[in-house]
Amino acid sequence: MAPDAATAVRGHLEAVFGDHGGDEIIVEYITAVLADEQFQEELDSAGEAVYEAVGEILIDHEMVADEAAARKACVDLAIRLGAEEQEAKRKDRAGTDMRALDSGPVRMGDLQGDVLYEKLSGMHLVQTRFDGDGEFSVGNAADRVKLERRRAQEEEAAKKKMKQEMARATAHMSGERPKIDRREGSMGVRDINLEAITVSNGGADLISDGSVVLAYGRRYGLIGRNGTGKSTLLRAIASKQLKGMPAQCQVLHVAQEVVADETTALQMVLSCDVERAELLEREKVLMSQLGGEDGGDDAAMAKELEEVHKRMIAIDAEGAEARASVILAGLSFSPEMMHKPTRSFSGGWRMRIALAQALFVEPDLLLLDEPTNHLDLHAVLWLEQYLLAWPKTVVVVSHAREFLNDVCTDIIHLHSQRLNHYKGDYNTFQAARAERLLNDKKKQESHDRKRAHMQSFVDRFRCNANRAALVQSRIKAIERLGTVEVDDDDPEYVFKFPQPDAVTGSLLSFQNVSFNYDGGPTLFRDIDFGVSTDSRFALVGANGIGKSTLLKLMCGELEPTSGLVQRNPKVRWAVFSQHHVDGLELHLTPIQYLLKLFTRADEQQVRAQLGLYGVSEKLAQQPMYTLSGGQKSRVAFARITWSKPHVLLLDEPSNHLDIEAVDALISALYAYSGAVIMVSHDQHLIEATVDEMWIVDDGRVTPFHGTFDEYKKSLRAKL
Repeated sequence: MAPDAATAVRGHLEAVFGDHGGDEIIVEYITAVLADEQFQEELDSAGEAVYEAVGEILIDHEMVADEAAARKACVDLAIRLGAEEQEAKRKDRAGTDMRALDSGPVRMGDLQGDVLYEKLSGMHLVQTRFDGDGEFSVGNAADRVKLERRRAQEEEAAKKKMKQEMARATAHMSGERPKIDRREGSMGVRDINLEAITVSNGGADLISDGSVVLAYGRRYGLIGRNGTGKSTLLRAIASKQLKGMPAQCQVLHVAQEVVADETTALQMVLSCDVERAELLEREKVLMSQLGGEDGGDDAAMAKELEEVHKRMIAIDAEGAEARASVILAGLSFSPEMMHKPTRSFSGGWRMRIALAQALFVEPDLLLLDEPTNHLDLHAVLWLEQYLLAWPKTVVVVSHAREFLNDVCTDIIHLHSQRLNHYKGDYNTFQAARAERLLNDKKKQESHDRKRAHMQSFVDRFRCNANRAALVQSRIKAIERLGTVEVDDDDPEYVFKFPQPDAVTGSLLSFQNVSFNYDGGPTLFRDIDFGVSTDSRFALVGANGIGKSTLLKLMCGELEPTSGLVQRNPKVRWAVFSQHHVDGLELHLTPIQYLLKLFTRADEQQVRAQLGLYGVSEKLAQQPMYTLSGGQKSRVAFARITWSKPHVLLLDEPSNHLDIEAVDALISALYAYSGAVIMVSHDQHLIEATVDEMWIVDDGRVTPFHGTFDEYKKSLRAKL
């Protein structure tokens, strides 16, 4: 687009619209469309081409009152842009073509080489649809506008569908605050026998005719591959949709963070005890009225106040605040934080408040979905101890094998649409399942040998009349053998980081670096360290201490308040955020999402990139809001490693991954040749992938000279 053409178009826009020319971005867009040379060749005096290109934009952005005004403005613009001259040129070209026919036949020999091929094949038309890199492009501005509009409409429709589907999926979640239930008959729910469990998602069965008994006082770990239906099963139990779920059973499913408002964290937890709040309010009213001048019945009020006090003693109203404070403190809330409004907390901290509410309420059945994802190691260790003393029934979904080993009395394995129950912790489950798979394999081999032996006899003597009776008996025996039902093992996960090209020298160095956010306390003071190509370390410490901030300082997302951070300019960084899902456009499929981000990539390249992280062909074509948390994580990994980074900065990378996916991540990190720096409290991941642990605490970053178990022991001593 020539500068003078753009200037001329701007002048025409000012002449037609005056002070109603729209905002600058819209004006620039319309200018670019109308100044396009190919577009101007299609101008017509009726203004149809102009209206097709920008008519709806004029209406949408209120540059005109309605369609009639838009069409009138488009005719005016077309005339000003030279539509009549363009029509004359097209008419003249058509006349020339007719005169060429009048002059005689066109001889094939007159068209030579490439000219002949292009004219006969139509390649001269096709070539106008490709850009300089050989990629298909829309031939003129009007077509481009139509294509962009259609894509926008399709994306808007996808967003609308996503909202409807997600609203349906969470319809059972009332959003109401959990409440302590002391009604007569509400207590005493013991074993829960769930039968004929069929759970579906998006029309596909995740569990088919399953059953499980949840024995009172047991702590169950629900495990299985991402996408098999663990979270969906918890939602079905919470909504009491399943056969065998007692109506009087109080179930709490910690799935949503608390609302962000002016209520403090402590008040949010205490508000779950509605009866206590009502008693305190009634006590306040009665105390204010006793001895008053309004002539009230003091004797009656004194008697009622006595009953209120008796009930308050019975429910330990006085000790409720201390109990709520203990729970919040265990989840790493300081006394100051307990009295802050919930709106001041991040989503992760509000999830902790929701967990604190559930622990405070003590429901008959507590359902926890990846509770350690939003906790630091100190809080995880506290939660383990708290759940070990839990008197009722718990079902927990977790990828953290140490947590499952420390907490669970039983394991429920969701596999192949079935629920299999194992006594013991996760390590016991692993051993029992391995033995079961081995026994199944032996049974299958024995079954196959019997079948093969009998089939061999049948094949050998099928045509022998003397053996006909024996052959028939063998055929019936083969039919009676049937099939052996075996529990197949899951296929191995695919997880593979692309290898970076070689880079020399230091990747990163911190020299006397200090940092604080505007108006906030100093998070780091005079820290010094370096990162090389073979660096592999984990940052550990309490939440809010600055671990994620340190990663941002490393990659350049933040700059130090003082000191120097030197980054090798040749180094490519990949950052996996703890809240990576927030950045995904969930209404898009993984393929659409990556194609939108990497516009020069083709679909085959995108599919190959997703395949590195085990995103199957089927998953790659599903809207991402239908994917599990772990499946979304794998899409995020595919995105951040597109550039083949030299350094991986991983902030809680195992969150939302299932246990097998964590193992696949470990294998991928082991094979990766670049530097790895991670924030994590996953003991198995840390022990298997990094060489060092650095403790972030009190504004310093210092190496920890010991094992992870020794680090945990030091934290337990502080509980």
